Amino acid sequence: MDSVIKLMTTMINKNAQGVEVKTYDWREVFCRVADVSQAEFFEASKNGLSPSFTFLVFAADYRGESVAEYEGQTYAIYRTYRREDDYIRLYAERQVGVNGKQEG
Repeated sequence: MDSVIKLMTTMINKNAQGVEVKTYDWREVFCRVADVSQAEFFEASKNGLSPSFTFLVFAADYRGESVAEYEGQTYAIYRTYRREDDYIRLYAERQVGVNGKQEG
């Protein structure tokens, strides 16, 4: 694993007045980054998605997060694939407006 991504968990807690407040917890995990295949890009685009990367992470490090950050950009994880060798591949597309971030 030669790269690092941040995975985001959204938590909903109640403040002192009983109002639900979202908080975001980011944690770093090691990964291997790769481009998506042409077949994946074609299939995803039929569903209105625009895949950017795949992130290969150790399966024990992935806790079902749906948002990742890589090199300062935010990505939505739209699909996962669990491999037989204890790794999971996260398929991601660039995301705009996550956690108050507007990216161009």
